[in-house]
Amino acid sequence: MNLYDFKRIETRRSFMEQCAGGIGTIALWNLLALEGRATSPSPALPKSNPLEPKAPHFAPKAKNLIFLFMAGGPSQLDLFDPKPEMKKWEGQILPESMRKDLKLAFIGPTAKLWASPRPFERYGKCGTEVSDYLPHLATCVDDICVIRSMYTDQVNHHPGELMMNCGTPLGGRPSMGAWVTYGLGSESQNLPGFVVLSSGGGTTAGLANWASGFLPSSYQGVPFRSSGDPVLYLSNPSGISPEAQRADLDVLRQLNEQHYIDTGDLEIASRIASYELAFRMQTAAPELLDFSKESPSTLEMYGVNNEVTKPFAINCLLARRMVERGVRFVQVFHKGWDNHDDLNKRLKNQCDITDKPSVALLKDLKQRGLLDNTLVIWGGEFGRTPMAEDRQPDRGRDHHGLAFSLWLAGGGIKGGQVVGKTDELGFNSIDDQIHIHDLHATLLHCLGLNHERLNFLHQGRNFRLTDVAGQVVKKLLA
Repeated sequence: MNLYDFKRIETRRSFMEQCAGGIGTIALWNLLALEGRATSPSPALPKSNPLEPKAPHFAPKAKNLIFLFMAGGPSQLDLFDPKPEMKKWEGQILPESMRKDLKLAFIGPTAKLWASPRPFERYGKCGTEVSDYLPHLATCVDDICVIRSMYTDQVNHHPGELMMNCGTPLGGRPSMGAWVTYGLGSESQNLPGFVVLSSGGGTTAGLANWASGFLPSSYQGVPFRSSGDPVLYLSNPSGISPEAQRADLDVLRQLNEQHYIDTGDLEIASRIASYELAFRMQTAAPELLDFSKESPSTLEMYGVNNEVTKPFAINCLLARRMVERGVRFVQVFHKGWDNHDDLNKRLKNQCDITDKPSVALLKDLKQRGLLDNTLVIWGGEFGRTPMAEDRQPDRGRDHHGLAFSLWLAGGGIKGGQVVGKTDELGFNSIDDQIHIHDLHATLLHCLGLNHERLNFLHQGRNFRLTDVAGQVVKKLLA
C-alpha cells in the first residue's frame, strides 16, 4: 500500500478518518487485501500508458482481433445454411410443438414457411456451401470456419447487439473490446488499443456496443472516421503550435496528478492517459489514413475505388493497417441487414457492399503473414426466421435467435470446416449448439485469456465477459 492507494480507499470509506489505533488499521488492511492491494505494491501514480502490453494467461494463437459486425441480423438461410428440404414445407405453418413459447419480434407463430430461393454450391477443398450472393467468400472457404449453430436469448436489436458485443443485454457493462484491452493492453503506442469504424448508418445500441462500462475509460472503444480528422478535433486550431500544446498539456497533467493524489479516482488517471494518447495520435492518425503507399492492386482488391463498396472497403483496409500498427481490437460496424421486407433485393445490396472487402481483408492479412495471429469474425446479433414476414413491396424475414450463422478465420481457428447443424427448417440448432458466451470464451482463449480468470471487482463481486457461463468450443480451434 502507498499514499495514493490509501487516498483512494480513504475517500471511498471516509468513516475510516474517524477510526484510531489498531481497529482502523486492521479494517483498512482487510479491505485492501480483498482488492489485492495489501500484498503487491503499486506505483505512486498510474502508468502513463494503461494500455501497455500485458502478459496473457497462456501462449496465445492470436494477438489481434477484427470483428466485422453486421448490424441487423444477416439471413443465415439465404447465405450460409442451405435447406433444400424446406421446399416441401413451402407455405405451411410450423408444427404446433415448435410454436409453443416461441418469441418473435413482429410476426405471429402461424406465419408461413418460406424456402430460400437462393442457390447454394460447394466450394474449396472442404466443400463448404455458400449462396450465390457471396461469390468472393466462396473463393476462400478453406480459410474460414462457418458456425451454423449459434443461438442467443435475445430477439430485438438493442439487447441483441449488447449481448453479442458485451455478453449481456444490459447497458452499462464493458464491451468485448474493452475486456480484451483490459486483459492484454495494446502493442500500439500512438493509436488506441480498441478502435471502432462504422458504415451503413448507426447501430441500435450505439456507443454502448463499445463502452468500457465499469472498467476504466482507457479501455473503451475510440470511434474513428474514414476521412478528414480520424477523430474530431484531433488537429490543432490555427495558431497553436505543437510546442504550445505540449506546454499546456504538461500544466494540465500536473493539475490532474495533484487531483488524483487528493482523490485516488482512477478516472483521473484515465483522463491523463487519454490526453497523452491524443497528443501522440496527432502524428500517427493522419498517416493511418494516407493510402498513397498502398498499391493500386490492393486498393482494387478491397474495392476502395468503387462507389458501392468504398465506405466498407476503406474500413476493412483501415482495420488491416491498424493491426499492422499494433491495435489490439478493431470493430467494424456495418448496418443494413434488418431485412423485414424486400429480402432478395436488400440482402443482395448488403452482400454487394461487404462481400468483396471482407474477403480482401482475409486475403491481404494472409499474404502479409498477419492472418496467423489476427482473429477475424463476421456476423450479426442474431439471424432470421424460416417463416416469411409479408410486407410491401415484398416479403422478408423476422428476427430469429434460436439458430443463426457466422464465420471465423485466422489466429487459433481451424479453417475449412462447418461446425454445428440446424433442423430441416433451419429453426433450431440441434448439433454443437454454441451460445454467445461460448463464442466469447473461445475468442478469449485464442487470445491467450482464460475467460474465468479475466475478472474485475465491481460492486462487491467479480464480473467477467462471459458472466457465469461459457465454455471454450474446442471444435473451432486449430
